[in-house]
Amino acid sequence: MGLRDSNIAKLDGGTFDVLIIGGGINGAVSAAALASRGARVAVIDRGDFAGFTSMQSSNLVWGGFKYLENYELKLVRDLCKSRNHLIKAYPANLKEIRFLGALDTNSPYKPWFAGLGSTAYWIIGNAFTKPPKVLSADRIKKLEPAVRTDNLLGGIEYSDAYIVDNDSRFVFNFIRSALNSGAVCANYVELDSAELRDGMWHATLRDTDTGATYHCTAKVIVNAAGPFVDRVNEAHDIRTDHKIVFSKGIHLIVPRIADNERVLAFFDDTQRLFYVIPMGPRSVIGTTDERVVDPETQVTDADRDFLLEQINERLALKEPLTPADIISSRSGVRPLVVEKTRGDAEEADWTSLSRKHSMEVDPACNWITIFGGKLTDCVNVGHEVCDEVIDLGVQLSKDKHSWYGEPPKATRDEFFRQARLMGLDQLRKRSAFETLSTRLWRRYGLRAFAMLEAIRDDPAMADDVIAGADYVRAELFYAAQTEMITKLDDFLRRRSKIALVLSYDEIEGAKGLHEACRLLFGDAAQERYDEYFTPERRAEYEALRQPIDGTPPTSPNADSGTPQPAV
Repeated sequence: MGLRDSNIAKLDGGTFDVLIIGGGINGAVSAAALASRGARVAVIDRGDFAGFTSMQSSNLVWGGFKYLENYELKLVRDLCKSRNHLIKAYPANLKEIRFLGALDTNSPYKPWFAGLGSTAYWIIGNAFTKPPKVLSADRIKKLEPAVRTDNLLGGIEYSDAYIVDNDSRFVFNFIRSALNSGAVCANYVELDSAELRDGMWHATLRDTDTGATYHCTAKVIVNAAGPFVDRVNEAHDIRTDHKIVFSKGIHLIVPRIADNERVLAFFDDTQRLFYVIPMGPRSVIGTTDERVVDPETQVTDADRDFLLEQINERLALKEPLTPADIISSRSGVRPLVVEKTRGDAEEADWTSLSRKHSMEVDPACNWITIFGGKLTDCVNVGHEVCDEVIDLGVQLSKDKHSWYGEPPKATRDEFFRQARLMGLDQLRKRSAFETLSTRLWRRYGLRAFAMLEAIRDDPAMADDVIAGADYVRAELFYAAQTEMITKLDDFLRRRSKIALVLSYDEIEGAKGLHEACRLLFGDAAQERYDEYFTPERRAEYEALRQPIDGTPPTSPNADSGTPQPAV
């Protein structure tokens, strides 16, 4: 019996203190925090964990520098404190990174004024990061040759943080933490209905993969369904003072633009910020900010062309980026919180809407709703949910803060000592960005020791599964046993970032992919392979790379590594 099957067996007929609907960042941290304090917890998601909004972020953990524009000082202060806390708790997973903001004649702020803002931001954040700088155009040209400087007024440099792997992997680590503390976790299970009887919720659940039906009871329900919280509330007659509206954002992943590990920031023609963010051998361009009414989104031709036009105007590349350079894309919505009493007021000043989260509790029916939320603020959400659950009568033990963060330094040092003694990093060619030991420790922590043992027994376990994917065979064996991979997309897109850094063609033609499918899915390997590589997915990928005029995509940059800045 696999891990998912064993958890579903515990879920069906189970009685819980808390049933959490949604396995994105809010649901995952709620499950981890509650389970660590002794609550009987179940968390379900109708898709995969982190399978919607939580896998479409910019991978940034930041205090929200741009929120200073709307004078949200308390929000920025709180987010900066959360950022600082996460950097200390996750020294391998989160890294401080410099942002270079290039300010041209289209930018809304002069360099000196932006410098004041970045200094205020640094002070608000307790001067935790490296101090900001004001830069001249000449200095920017020396720091980043890829940035066009002929029209620059100057710029600024300041610090925030980013997730070295992908956002969904970060979220799944909270699911693992919850499992380690005894929580029941099941992906591809949705809430079909729930009825409150005699102070307990009687829930009917449906397996969205097999169609099977399950039942459980819980004293408290936490609605952490992200963009779908309102739908879940309406289906169960839960009334709230807040609601969710949607901001669509997209990212384009292209070959690495700049060699330095630095985020490039620009104002687009509408005076909204967008970024070029490093992702290993790739660069991520985005994000946009567009009001939409449907949480289901995709990258349109207009989205793609707008971002390419904006970045090409601000980079000094020998050849401009074209659709043929796009390796993959992201499209998702931010669930933003508004008060229902505002009516349509949010339409008037869309970009000024707050990015803070809100939590509402209906004590009459023991129902908690989490509106909004950010990766940066995740630990606070976990603490707040615990406080609300206690107020609803569930007894929790003292919080030992064991549900988040990385193992202590002594344990880390022992891992790297063992890795060094066995020559782990000499077993395979080092990637351009990190050693294998660094990557295994960051992704798996204590569980990485078992991988060392597997590689000692069989050095082939240190071989890449797919060329260029930075994912070795030992990880694949571990994932098959412990990571509830149900569909191929779970593996390629969320437990790893293979589908982000490699193109559809590269993945489909990879020799190791069939081996991965056999190990992950057994007799269902071909079914899961065919389920992923569909004509529809192929058409979506080709459309992304197809110029508007319909001619075949051609570009000297395509699949050729790093675009070269003009000399």
